This record gives sequence, C-alpha cells and structure tokens, in this order.
Amino acid sequence: MNTTMIRSAHAGLADRVANFFRGVNESRQRYALYRRTLRELDQLTDRELTDLGLHRQMIEGVALEAAYGK
Repeated sequence: MNTTMIRSAHAGLADRVANFFRGVNESRQRYALYRRTLRELDQLTDRELTDLGLHRQMIEGVALEAAYGK
C-alpha cells in the first residue's frame, strides 16, 4: 500500500467520522427545537392557541413539523 492510498483511506475515515458527528449534532439541534416548540406552545392558553388557529391537540404535530418538517 503506498502513501497516497494510506492518506486517501485516512481522509475517507476522517470524513465519515466528521459526517457522523455532524449528523449527531443536527439531530440534537432538531430535538432541542422540537422540545422548545412543544414547551412554548404548551404554555399558551387555549385562547392564545385559538388566536393562532391551533387546538391543544395540534401542539405535538406543530412541534414535529417545526423541527423535522413532517
């Protein structure tokens, strides 16, 4: 195995590790957004939710959509 192949293999591994941690970080950020949205909407009164065109049963779905686009 020559040094070019070794460097290439090392770079490939480094990229995979970096991508893994990037994915973990993105997942943590999305989950934090989900939890924050859920908490903030849950603190609103029924009247405030109605003013936004929401019902209390819709809170989880709205939080999921905000964080994950679902």
